[in-house]
Amino acid sequence: MPYHASAQRPSWSGLPAELRAAVSDRLGSPVVTARVAGAGFTRGFAAVLHTAAGGRAFVKAAPAAEQPHLVEWYAREAAILDRLPADLPAPRPRWTLYEAGWFVLCTDAVDGHTPRLPWVPAELDATLAGYAEVAAALAEPSAELTALGLPHLADLARSDILWWEEVAAGREPPPPLPSSTADRLPDLVALESLLPRYAAGASGLIHGDLRVDNVLIGADGRAWFCDWTWVCSGPAWFDLAGLLLTAYAGGLDADRLFATHPATAGAPPDALDATLAALAGYYLTGAAAAPATASPHLPTHQRWSGEQCLAWLARRQGWA
Repeated sequence: MPYHASAQRPSWSGLPAELRAAVSDRLGSPVVTARVAGAGFTRGFAAVLHTAAGGRAFVKAAPAAEQPHLVEWYAREAAILDRLPADLPAPRPRWTLYEAGWFVLCTDAVDGHTPRLPWVPAELDATLAGYAEVAAALAEPSAELTALGLPHLADLARSDILWWEEVAAGREPPPPLPSSTADRLPDLVALESLLPRYAAGASGLIHGDLRVDNVLIGADGRAWFCDWTWVCSGPAWFDLAGLLLTAYAGGLDADRLFATHPATAGAPPDALDATLAALAGYYLTGAAAAPATASPHLPTHQRWSGEQCLAWLARRQGWA
């Protein structure tokens, strides 16, 4: 999956003239170049803007009439970014505006690139070290963050992530399954059902959508974490499992990477299995129902991710 080129976004010149003028005004100088972000799965505008005065900023924008869900997501991310610990490896917010029917979020621009796949050892090490820093910082979230009323992973799991039970009950069409898991639906239902119970006791916050395309490797080799829309209360090992899918797919010892990471301290022995089962169902059923407003690459990403979850789980369970 080419995560560095998964997005389909409008160009800077394709934005309304009034919007471009308002953004340039807030930046204090006319925009002279725009490097549109290639990663991601939404159709919202996202680019590093360079101004005539030599300034740089990262800007996201979406039209309220055509993409109200993106406006909601960007506004939520703005509120979260504004309350994250200042020393976290996350882009710092600058401002938001609403102009010409578009909502805009501006943050500092991170000078970096999406991690290369298969993972380069130094980039994977930096990403895992960076996430250990994030998990530690969010283990006891600030009052400002908790005041946002962010959701809990246990509730999100029940409402949106657990799909094998729906498949088993005939309420959701069964996705194609490889031979190693074709007759394992009862096991998948049982394993995914553990996730809400395991997540319920977590008091810290997690990123909630930690994938390789939400990571940037800076010029100094440090990992930065982007797209903070889906922050929720939950155990940090849930984030880690999703991040390590690409490590597993690249032939690395993802079991060891998971087990030895600080984020898994105190995790139940089958926490990874429960997460892989839940994510497999979420991705595979989602691949058949991707919204028209998403990137056309989204179903491919979901199908691939679901297949990796199942393959990793089957190997761990001895099904393969």
